Amino acid sequence: MSRQDTIDLTGPIDVEPPLGERGTGESHARRWTGGWGFVAKLTLMALVNAAGVALGWSAYVEGSWGILLGAVAILVVTNWVYFSRRALPLKYLLPGLLFLLVFQLFTIVYTGVVAFTNYGTGHNSTQEQAVDAALIQSERRVEGSETYPLTVVERLGTVGFAIVDGDEVRVGTAESPLAAAPDASVDDAGRASDVPGWDVVAYQRLLEDQALQEEVLELRVPVSDDAEDGSIRTREGTTGAIYLSTLEWDPDAQTMTDTATGVVYRANDDGQFSSDDGETLPVGWRVGVGFENFTRAITDTDYSGPLLRITAWTFSFAILTVATSFLVGLVLALVFNDARVRGRNVLRTLFILPYAFPAFLSALLWQGMLNPNADYGLINDWFFFGAYIPWLTDPWLAKLSIILVNLWLSFPYWFLICTGALQSLPDDVLEAAKIDGAGTWRTWRTIIMPLLLISTTPLLIASFAFNFNNFAIIYLLTGGGPRFPDTSAPLGHTDILISMIYQISGVAGGRADYGLASALSIIVFVIIGTISGLAFRRTRRLEEVL
Repeated sequence: MSRQDTIDLTGPIDVEPPLGERGTGESHARRWTGGWGFVAKLTLMALVNAAGVALGWSAYVEGSWGILLGAVAILVVTNWVYFSRRALPLKYLLPGLLFLLVFQLFTIVYTGVVAFTNYGTGHNSTQEQAVDAALIQSERRVEGSETYPLTVVERLGTVGFAIVDGDEVRVGTAESPLAAAPDASVDDAGRASDVPGWDVVAYQRLLEDQALQEEVLELRVPVSDDAEDGSIRTREGTTGAIYLSTLEWDPDAQTMTDTATGVVYRANDDGQFSSDDGETLPVGWRVGVGFENFTRAITDTDYSGPLLRITAWTFSFAILTVATSFLVGLVLALVFNDARVRGRNVLRTLFILPYAFPAFLSALLWQGMLNPNADYGLINDWFFFGAYIPWLTDPWLAKLSIILVNLWLSFPYWFLICTGALQSLPDDVLEAAKIDGAGTWRTWRTIIMPLLLISTTPLLIASFAFNFNNFAIIYLLTGGGPRFPDTSAPLGHTDILISMIYQISGVAGGRADYGLASALSIIVFVIIGTISGLAFRRTRRLEEVL
């Protein structure tokens, strides 16, 4: 480079402005003349606002004021962030924060709220909805009540009734009370023959369609918004009659009176209507119960005994699964990390194969192979000479089977982790130990194992937390069985806490108790959080020592 070609650092330096600062100095997403950037921003914000308005309107219609308030707040914040010149970091952080709020914090808070209520079978709604449900369930046809010419109508898969009441045609469905259809036509038989917006179902089709017949017989069309006005029902599809409830609701006295028997049911603090004799109506409503769900878990004989056994088994299952799979994976990693072993790559691939199969499919295959009947179970047929060994129906053998199957599924993971950790150990440290005269066992105990634990302890904690809630292996292999004989709750010897919560929640059928299930979920959350916190603290101390 000649002297004339050198850069003159004493003069002004022409620096090209950043891409977003050229022209007016504004981002393309903010300027009307910014082209596609501004159009894309407007399009995305229009979609976000449309979805927010739709959610807010649905919440308003359903009376969910909390969701409505949350939707409005999120829309206001989102529009302010993306149309403001300030809060630049929030433009990148806001999507993640919203997902965290909706999918994590909301779930945790809602679980906490449910844990302090009696939410479950028979207590799914508000008192107003429970009153309507009770009135509907006790409906009976009034003796000698008037009947109406009726036509079955259909719209977008929804079946309804069109009745002729005097000179007026009224139409409605199970969700919509009867309303006037002024443009409807009536045939010579006095029934509605054409209802605008509805398809009239031919009587011949009603006779031929068994499923439609059952739907029509079950259909109840409210006469009005007031459940006490009764509903229209039909027995043959051509005439309808008014069915009225045998219960009378007195909102001032908070009582339900059975007009047939004269029994008075009063609203109590448990969210039920109960009589003086202790009889209760089958429909209740949600109320706060304080810490009752937490105390019931440890005092109710149906749950307290199983809870202790299931908690002990849950810890045993999680600890044994992590310990055995880690040790087997570590031993195999040490063996196949030795350069003297021939065909290491092929053998490593074979050991990883169980990890490559879907876990749920492997569990189902193992369930079939562990069938006690040797005609179906390969294990008893091939390895135990056709003996009848109840691997999945005996309490102790079922637990052993779960641990062995989970070991088969888990050790390849730890084999991979330990192999990678061993190969990443610093050679200079190992060489220095060798020069200082440390033997194989001393090197392993004071250098290799501590370094290995530093890199694998967070994964061990995560594996413990995963197996503490490893619902799939329990559900697919034993379904929690065999059942406990000393409780009416649907719980078994191999249930862990998460499968116990599943059984109590009623998702699998039976009586649901979401309040108790939520309380148990909080207990599990506290246990996992405490153990994880202590373990991570121990890991940091180990790092400080080394």
